[in-house]
Amino acid sequence: METAQRIKNIPPYVFVELDKKIQAVSAKGMDVINLGRGDPDQPTPPHIVEAMRQAVLDPANHHYPPYGGTKEYKQAMAEWMDKRYRVKIDPSSEALSLIGGKEGLHHTILAFVDPGDYSLIPDLAYPVYNTSTILAGATPYFLALKPENNFLPDLESIPQAVLDKSKLLMLNYPHNPTAAVADLGFFEKVVYFAKKHNLLFCHDLAYPDMTFDGYKAPSALEIPGAKEVTLELHTLSKTFNMTGWRVGFAVGNREAIKTLGMLKSNVDTDIFKAIQIAAIAALKGPLHHIDTCNKLYVERRDIVINALNELGWQIKSSKGTFYLWIPIPRSFNSWEFSYFVLEKTGVVLTPGPAYGPGGEGFVRLSLCLPKERMQEAMDRLKQHSITFDLAKTKV
Repeated sequence: METAQRIKNIPPYVFVELDKKIQAVSAKGMDVINLGRGDPDQPTPPHIVEAMRQAVLDPANHHYPPYGGTKEYKQAMAEWMDKRYRVKIDPSSEALSLIGGKEGLHHTILAFVDPGDYSLIPDLAYPVYNTSTILAGATPYFLALKPENNFLPDLESIPQAVLDKSKLLMLNYPHNPTAAVADLGFFEKVVYFAKKHNLLFCHDLAYPDMTFDGYKAPSALEIPGAKEVTLELHTLSKTFNMTGWRVGFAVGNREAIKTLGMLKSNVDTDIFKAIQIAAIAALKGPLHHIDTCNKLYVERRDIVINALNELGWQIKSSKGTFYLWIPIPRSFNSWEFSYFVLEKTGVVLTPGPAYGPGGEGFVRLSLCLPKERMQEAMDRLKQHSITFDLAKTKV
């Protein structure tokens, strides 16, 4: 059997490789504390679950859903954008259902880049940005995200020769994996840049409500004229603790919505109606769980930061997402350090290069476990003297 060349071209999915290491450590009887997964530990709010339960019982929802989302779901998307961001969306032409953010990202890339094109993606980013570009036959052009620039890209540094062969610019703030945030001033520059260079700007807004210390994440569509060049992807995974439900939506430029919808109609059959009904209940229902969850994340964040700083790190508080982006001891590379910590303490940290070449020298830590487990993980690091100045000669 001969595998397609496109499959041979993509790198192994990092979390599969990491899971093999985790399983090996678990097989030895060690209690593993997994701080590598970005999956909320709190349940989906009860009113959403109840809406789903009732919808499943109705035989009218057991048939194929309409392509692009039900009229009611698209209306709920538009109302959410108006309520949350004061952005006006035409539900009939500027809104589209997605089977989660990952699917939306993949199909957006397939819809807008061809072999020979560049896809402008951050270095660092969710791995799908890179792998889907490769699957589309295009070439990723990595935009460096550096600590000294607050992990924001320098768009003006992109060579004109690259821009001439680019159609798509992808960004994500609040940012996975670095937890960096951006303000409206930054998005104003991005929209101007996209217009100047005839690019579609895809903003992957996966963590809009997971924000702390007074920061509120904007939508890129708040910028006047942004809809001329912007497609924004939303997911209910993090805001509503619905990672397993696989439901989200795209809003913005109507031509981009039409193109993405055309592709999707040929490769998927949209979201089960009952899940769309549950999503409507989420978007229209009470939101008090957001503050509750964010208080938990802040409490866990502070436990980790205080512990790491006691061990020699100099970590600053994050204002968004449930991640921390942590520099590693200089004598290790990221994979070595991640595996060393796992084997020594049973604590899982994701190696930075999983998110791009610029991730070398870092690991990502997730805040998705109860504070008792977070504290236990930090106690294990302290017990085993995992300090910032740790040297290989000491281990």
